[in-house]
Amino acid sequence: MLLEGEEWQAYFRDFQHSAFRLEVQQTYTMPAEADSVRGFLSGEPIPPGFNASWHETIRGHAAAGRTMTRAKVVRRPLTDYSRYLFEWCIPGNVAAGEDYRMVDLTDSPDLGLPDQDFWLFDESTVVHLNYRADGTQSGRELISDPDIGAYQAWRDLALEHAVPFHDFPV
Repeated sequence: MLLEGEEWQAYFRDFQHSAFRLEVQQTYTMPAEADSVRGFLSGEPIPPGFNASWHETIRGHAAAGRTMTRAKVVRRPLTDYSRYLFEWCIPGNVAAGEDYRMVDLTDSPDLGLPDQDFWLFDESTVVHLNYRADGTQSGRELISDPDIGAYQAWRDLALEHAVPFHDFPV
């Protein structure tokens, strides 16, 4: 089932314990980010209030004892998009309470992780984030009857090989 709008947003509002994302793309081409990526690449400072509503979401979950964790797969040299994430996006997410970790596959390209971005909510619900070759999202898909053990194993494998964002040498 494809997820859009409010139906998709409900997963971030309603999870009870944990939300984990595996990010494997090196470049995301998201229309909503086009202006901020362009600003970053042209050397502009981070705009005031950048990602404020997302940071409020993270803070609310953290205050309620719910965890939000990401494992971002990277390869060197870093793409312009990854540099944008590292300088403009991730620091604010971490400051708001998200556990953001980096998995560097530059020297170990095959850990057994999938080539699929996904969210795992409350250890029971899996949503694939599908992308075209250029990094444009082509849809979000709720996976019916997922092999939860496989997704948990991929999460655990990614986290085992990850370092916290602040410990990752850029």
